Parts: sequence; C-alpha cells; structure tokens
Amino acid sequence: MARTTSSRDARQATQRVAAPAGKILPSDTRLHHRTLVLQHLVDDGPQSRADLARLTKLARVTISDVVAGLIADNLVIELGVRPGTHMGKPATLVGVNPTGAYIACLDLSGDHDLRGSVVDLEGTVVVTHQVALGDDRGDDAVDRTVELARRLLLDAPGKVLGLGVGTPGIVSVDGEVRNAPNLRWERLALGQHLRDALGVPVHVANDADSAALAEDTFIKGGGAGLLLVEIGRGVGAGILLDGNLLRGPYGTAGEIGHVTVVPDGDPCTCGRHGCLEPLVAVPRLRARVAGLSEAQAASELSSAGRQLGTVLAPVVQALGLRDVVLSGPSELIDGPFRQATESTVLALTRPFADEQVTVRMSALGRDGVLHGAAALVLDGELGLS
Repeated sequence: MARTTSSRDARQATQRVAAPAGKILPSDTRLHHRTLVLQHLVDDGPQSRADLARLTKLARVTISDVVAGLIADNLVIELGVRPGTHMGKPATLVGVNPTGAYIACLDLSGDHDLRGSVVDLEGTVVVTHQVALGDDRGDDAVDRTVELARRLLLDAPGKVLGLGVGTPGIVSVDGEVRNAPNLRWERLALGQHLRDALGVPVHVANDADSAALAEDTFIKGGGAGLLLVEIGRGVGAGILLDGNLLRGPYGTAGEIGHVTVVPDGDPCTCGRHGCLEPLVAVPRLRARVAGLSEAQAASELSSAGRQLGTVLAPVVQALGLRDVVLSGPSELIDGPFRQATESTVLALTRPFADEQVTVRMSALGRDGVLHGAAALVLDGELGLS
C-alpha cells in the first residue's frame, strides 16, 4: 500500500469529538494504538505481532488486542508464517487487507466532465465513472456531483470508508466551498450536503491541494518543497513546504488563477479582468490553438506558458521552492507550454547553491486529484499519514 501523507490542516478536518483538554479518554488511547499499528503495516509491510510490539513500544498484550480488533474489522489479515527457517515457533505475519475497505473519490476539476473512482486500500482502481457537466452550474452541478458519487457507492465491491472530493475553488477545512466561480458555487456546504445525501463520511479539499498531496503521498519526494499547478476548468496551485500543506488563514493560498496578468484584459469568472485563469485554463488553451498549424499552436502555447511562468516566479523565489509540477491535459501542457513556463521561471529567479527550479509534469497524470481525494479519506477515517 502506498504511503499516504496529509497535512496538519487536513487532519483538522477530521470530524472527531475531542476529549477535554488535559484528559485522555480510553477511546482516544485505543484509537491512537490502532492508528500506530496500521501506520507501521502501511510503511513497513507485513509484520508479526512481536515485530509490531517492538516497533510501537507497546505491550504484546496490547498489540494482540489491537490486531484482533483490526482483523475483526477486516482491515488486517493474517498472511501465514514468515518465510525461512527459524528456531522455535514460526511467527505469523499480519498485513493490511487491500480489499477490506474501499474509498470513493471525486475529481470535479475537469473542463467537460466530473470524474470518479473507487479504489482499494492499496490505491488500486476497481471502479470508474464520469458524468458530463455540460453547461450545468450552481445547484445543477451539485446534482451531477451527487449522481456520480451515488453511482460509485452502488458499484463499490465492499464496505466504503468514505468519499473524498477534490474541487476547484476556495475550500474550508470543514468542507465548505467558499467560492468556486467556474461552478457558480458560493458558501456551499458541499461536504455536509454529500454526507446528508449519501450517508457516508465525506472529506473535501481544493483540487490543487489534493493533487499536491497525492504527488507527495504516492510519488514521494515533494513534501519538502513542491508547487503543483492544476490546470483544468480553472487554474490553482497546491503548495507543500517542509512537509506541510500551505492553506493560509482563509484557505486561499495557491489561488494564482486570479492574479492580474494583463490589465484590462479578458473578463474572468471572478468578475475582474486580465486574470491568469482566462489566459491558461484548459478551455482557453483549446480555443487559442483551435484551427492553427502545429507551429502556430506551439507559439500560442509558448506564450501562455510564459504568462504562467511570470506568475509562478515570485512565488517560487519567495518560498525557496525548486520542484514545480504541472497537472493537466498532456497534449496541451507537456511540450511548448511546459518548456516556456520553465524557461521563464528560470529567467526570473535566482538559484541558491546549485539547485535550480525544474518544471515537470505530474507523475500521476489525470489521476492526481483522485489519488489526493483517497489520501484525504485514509487520513480522516484511519489516521494514516
């Protein structure tokens, strides 16, 4: 199972009843022990009960109780004795049961449709669905979201831990979409709406934040400093710095799509003019290259890449980042657009020591937001980090 790494802010979204300050309840202790054992099984692979006692520093009787509870919940299974010849009684290994539970995931960032999947505890996709968004916005877009989520839950082959959602817009830690102009959502309690409609735990985050978490969770290597730009119906960024997801006091960190690039330029869905989003969002990029020759299209995409690079450069320099990841349709992004973005960032920033900024495509491709949504659920429901 891939290791999942979430942020402190994502943890704050977990809907648990806290014990009074200074008082630890038995249920809190049991939950901590359960999470600790699961985390070691995720990180280190199958272990014996004696191994787990040594790794966690917990008493063997405690480990036996915790493992028994996890087996009863079908989250852990016995895998047989450890291979090889050993003195004494062979140790029985236990490990995470990949099909003991499933996670439903939604990606609402596409320019034409809403995508969803069901994955097992190892991240293997077992069900995929999508629904056309068309011109649906506002309440109609909410209805399409519920429709897609319900189809996923119905087709899941077993118990579903919860639903993870990556959505454009500014999203609070409790799952409220404060503002998503492209979907015409404002002050929408999306998490609560989905919980009421579907009856399962729901965890909601900004799509770019979700994709950034996924890049670090499943690819490993960006948590120290990563800027992921999600280019879809809108444009936003997720920022990981020193292992933490940066959200800002109002959840607006990474909202680069509404930085003014061309004063008095094209109108934006936010109500202003000349924002980055109308210049480099996927619908606009498609329109910019429609009907052009290959050379003309490359020139247009290079121009758009330079506009993005101009916005990214001060962010990269100020935060000391060197890993910039682009996520979006590869036929538009991976080529002249990405190359122009990188060359512009390099031209406008000064490297420290020998470390230069690199601009690369997401290793997860189109599934970054979906993988990030799964990570949110693993963290929120099982405490895996």
